Amino acid sequence: MANSMKKITSIGEILFDVYGSREKPGGAPFNFIYHIIKLTGQGTFVSRVGADERGERMKNILKEKNISDRFLQIDKTHKTGIARTNLNDDKVPDFVIEENCAYDFINQTDDLSKLIQQETDCLYFGTLAQRNEVSRNAIQSLFNKTTKYFCDLNIRQKFYSKDVIEKSINVANVLKLNEDELKLVNILVLKNSYDLENTAKEILDKFSLDLLCVTRGSKGSVLFKGNEDNYVKIKNENVIDTVGAGDAYASVLCLGYLKGFSIKKINRIASQFANEIVKVEGALPTDDNIYDRFIKLLEENDE
Repeated sequence: MANSMKKITSIGEILFDVYGSREKPGGAPFNFIYHIIKLTGQGTFVSRVGADERGERMKNILKEKNISDRFLQIDKTHKTGIARTNLNDDKVPDFVIEENCAYDFINQTDDLSKLIQQETDCLYFGTLAQRNEVSRNAIQSLFNKTTKYFCDLNIRQKFYSKDVIEKSINVANVLKLNEDELKLVNILVLKNSYDLENTAKEILDKFSLDLLCVTRGSKGSVLFKGNEDNYVKIKNENVIDTVGAGDAYASVLCLGYLKGFSIKKINRIASQFANEIVKVEGALPTDDNIYDRFIKLLEENDE
């Protein structure tokens, strides 16, 4: 891609999704930047793993996938994160996420500050890695710089607070959340009667967002911008599991936003990409050919 491509950094959890005896790399910020790198050839990831067998395996995975470990911190006290994953009858995952993992202790460093100030046009982050004070302070120390901010709320279990949610949305230029998360934000922040469209538009206005996306699983996704909105639903066929579908959507949403695409085009391509990811086991495809069509779509001029 052209050198004018915006530089994207992702910060937060990296972990292994555990399916019985099988383990696959995951964590929304890692899945997101993995797709960004495959789609654009560049991207920076910030996280922390343990000085353990899983941490060593994760470092090797990054090396195999040509993802820099320059900002992958090593923790000698806390272990590499895992999420035990169970799929329901609709292939939707239920996560049991271990606490006090290495990614809960991401340290703020001078190099990290320089990365955001000098090498980042857009910073992706969520709420799970803000559950612990250490990583929360590191992430929030990067707020309110000149970069754009992409917040994928990604509420997991009990790991959220009103304060973290408000601070995260307040700094965001783009907010992505699912419908359950939209209802939660409405309860915690707006305290109004819930209606998807009205609630989304109120959040869009209240927090001066450029874009707001509400994903609804098999019911599709709705994208809001100013007075515009766009709804897309793609029939999901051959679904193996939905792990990582939202992260795939987020990657194209971010790229489309930075390129200035129309919300109609962003929503269509992002939905198509997410629909490809649900056809593979786990969040990340083993066959890079899946990216070829979407690289071309993202290189085309807007309609």
